[in-house]
Amino acid sequence: MSTRVLIDHRKGGASKARHPEKAHRPDNPIARKPEWIRVKAPTHPVYHETRKLMRDNRLVTVCEEAACPNIGECWSQRHATMMIMGEICTRACSFCNVTTGLPHALDADEPARVAEAVAKLGLRHVVITSVDRDDLEDGGARHFARVITSIREAAPDTTIEILTPDFLRKNNALEIVVDARPDVFNHNLETVPRLYPSIRPGARYYQSMRLLDRVKQLDGSIFTKSGLMLGLGEEKMEIAQVMDDLRIADVDFITMGQYLQPTVKHAAVARFVTPTEFEEYGAMARVKGFLQVSSSPLTRSSYHADADFAELQQTRNARLAGAN
Repeated sequence: MSTRVLIDHRKGGASKARHPEKAHRPDNPIARKPEWIRVKAPTHPVYHETRKLMRDNRLVTVCEEAACPNIGECWSQRHATMMIMGEICTRACSFCNVTTGLPHALDADEPARVAEAVAKLGLRHVVITSVDRDDLEDGGARHFARVITSIREAAPDTTIEILTPDFLRKNNALEIVVDARPDVFNHNLETVPRLYPSIRPGARYYQSMRLLDRVKQLDGSIFTKSGLMLGLGEEKMEIAQVMDDLRIADVDFITMGQYLQPTVKHAAVARFVTPTEFEEYGAMARVKGFLQVSSSPLTRSSYHADADFAELQQTRNARLAGAN
């Protein structure tokens, strides 16, 4: 067992197991990354300013919790994806670096702190995500709504993108979130249906598809978005089928990026998809009619989200103008 990858030292104090639920799994050696997937360590002074602001407001970011390779670039531009409802997830997906366990009670002050940070950063666009909270009756839907409302009050010009759990078996949770009217509703499928039992065992592919479809039924003005990780063993035709399923649900935006293995206890990288292949998948998605496509090895759900949102608006407006 590699203690280097299973022990979490980030918070200071006594060391603790970060992924105890994965400790029994056999080791999957971490493959050496190709040149096109490597990034430099963050050194920009604005990166450190952003990090301090997150600490001062006691906020959690998925940038850190999920070990995103783009954290240096994004934080240096004052972009950060804030993760609400704590840093402990009730699920144990084999690709995810977020800690699994029994979460703490919700923090009633968190919506105000998130809104304050958004205002201080002067964000044009903010992405709010969360851990899965299967322990809550509404899956955290009301908390999401309170965060959206607080941001609207503190930073009325900021557009809001949310990246939600699937709200599996949480009646009316989706309606609560949609009623708060985020500008973008993102829910990631993550992988193809065949790989769900090993990669996303706590989720159901068709529940996620229904969720995205239902958002459009409830409020067609909200942009919908979903993402895939590639390199887990999926086949090209399976990716094409997922794209078709998303278009049937009228999803506007698809992201595709390379899966990177967080520790030896996580799912192994089956292969590194080349930049050329990502370009081909991007072209395929555009032909299928998505308003926006982001497909590259380092693409992540919230990477360049502010610029992508502006392009989404422009593309939809152009299509609507062309239809009239």
